Amino acid sequence: MTTLAEIVAFLDRELKISEIPDYSGAMNGLQLENGGEVSRIVAAVDASLPVVEKAIAANAQLLLVHHGMFWQGTQAVTGAFYRKLKLAMDAGLAIYSAHLPLDVHPVWGNNACLIRALGITETKPFLDWKGLPLGLQGKVDLAREDLLKLVEHAVGAPVHHCPGGPERVRSVGVVTGGAGSEVAQAAAAGVDTFVTGEGPHWSYPLAEELGLNVVFGGHYATETFGVKALAGALAERFGLDWEFADHPTGL
Repeated sequence: MTTLAEIVAFLDRELKISEIPDYSGAMNGLQLENGGEVSRIVAAVDASLPVVEKAIAANAQLLLVHHGMFWQGTQAVTGAFYRKLKLAMDAGLAIYSAHLPLDVHPVWGNNACLIRALGITETKPFLDWKGLPLGLQGKVDLAREDLLKLVEHAVGAPVHHCPGGPERVRSVGVVTGGAGSEVAQAAAAGVDTFVTGEGPHWSYPLAEELGLNVVFGGHYATETFGVKALAGALAERFGLDWEFADHPTGL
């Protein structure tokens, strides 16, 4: 049994929670505490009511997520939000969330894990936001169809793509999640292929006009990597059990 305080201190330090900017609703860090002890962790992408129910069924004391409970900002503690909080508190389930701090982590981050899964090992920062490089880019020499197969294998599902760029891929930029609206910035950064999770409708025709390949691997699917890697690291460091609660959105 490990104390929640030990785990939170480790996560806050290693993920640089206090240093990395984010959207206000992310509220990175410990979002809900428990009685103070942890022996089992459940990792998941979203802190949704069904996921909380799965974590409780798995006898976890800590739910580690990428998307926390407060994306909508201040809200009344009623309805599904009340049920989620009550269930978690009654079961002694703590909830810790890390959004951009986990996306950009050089070892456990969604971007780092996904680009490694594509076989790209030499990388550099990519796509700036508020002074923070959101993603990673690297050089390859692949047919576009082969890269698509690599992404599909990594995310475990078919991908959607815009074949707006060259058939021979030389430079890939990766930003997981909902970064498809950044196709212009991706093209300006000099990559010929942009791998992300999802994007708005207009990102496709704009990518065509810019001569950019875009691979939409799914917001959920591209962001399963970080919480798994982080939970595994916690399990190894603190001698804990862990499992992944898969609750895909299809988006």
